Order: sequence, then C-alpha cells, then structure tokens
Amino acid sequence: MSLRRALFVAAVVAACGPSPKAADPSTKVKAKNLEASGLELQMACMPTGPELCFNAIDDNCNGVIDEGCGVGTGVLQFTVAWGDSPADVDLVVTDPNGGRVYEGNRNAPSGLRLDKDCPGDDGCHGQNIENVFLDGLDPPKGKYQVEVRLTELRGADVPVKVRLGARVGSRTFGAELLLKGSDDKKSFSFEL
Repeated sequence: MSLRRALFVAAVVAACGPSPKAADPSTKVKAKNLEASGLELQMACMPTGPELCFNAIDDNCNGVIDEGCGVGTGVLQFTVAWGDSPADVDLVVTDPNGGRVYEGNRNAPSGLRLDKDCPGDDGCHGQNIENVFLDGLDPPKGKYQVEVRLTELRGADVPVKVRLGARVGSRTFGAELLLKGSDDKKSFSFEL
C-alpha cells in the first residue's frame, strides 16, 4: 500500500472513529446459566414506539430499560415497577464477590448502585420503581443473584403485580410477577 493511501485510510478512520459495534461494550457482556425461581423470564423488547417511563420495559427495543426517565443505566440494569400500589417492594442484587445492593446498602465495590428506591426517594413522581445498575463498563465475572421481595403490604390488595426488567449487555428480558404476601420473594441468577 502506498504511503498516500495509508495516510488516507488513517485519516478516514480517525475522522469516522471506530464502528459503533466495536465501541459498544455491552456487546461483550452476555448472560449464561440463567436460572429462575418463582418467575418466568422472557426476552423483553416491546416495539411499541417511544420509551415509556417507569414500566421496566425496553419499549423502543434499543437494549436499554426506561432511558430518559431519570434512572441510571449501564451494561447491567435491573428494574422493578409496580404502578400506584401502596406496597413496599424491594430489589436486591448480589454480585459475584458477595456485594449486595439493596435499600440499606445502595452501593457495592463492584460498581452496582441502587439509584431509585421509590416511593421513598425524591424524584419518584408518584411512580413505584426500584432500579439497580452497574456504574462502569466491566462487570465482575461470575454469578449474580437478583431478588424481588414484597416486604410490606401497607394496605395493598394482593397479589401485588410487579414488572421486572433486566438488561445484561445489549439484551433485555423481563417477567410479570404476582407477589402474594409479605416476604414473598421471586429470584433469578445468571453468570457472566
């Protein structure tokens, strides 16, 4: 290749940057050995148009749950939403190193963060949602455990209908959960 051609190719690559697929770290993060207890996970891309807020669904099928709605997102994201029920539902995520993120511990050394714990947090806008995401691009390898718990009914009718949404890399999946009483728990695990 001539020096002139090599310089032209280098200039084009520098001007255009790497291809989006190569630059997207989420394509390297993939779940395996998925196990569910008390819930049925399904691929959760619902091509309904623009993203709707606080429903734990990837409405626009871009691989991100509730983006633009004031919740954090990353290559790992776990969200539960339960409408206007007065019930208290908790989301607990445990990383491969044993770091647990939940209402009482909002950050793990791995980068997992609980950024929404509604209805208690400011900015909930009357919506019940909890959201845990990885603040970073390199999640620890190993087994993750995700639990959804009905901790307090607070006068809510049972069952409490909860929508779980999960993002692992560029894929989203979810489940409809019916929580039937205090301390009712549904969970799933996967490995990276």
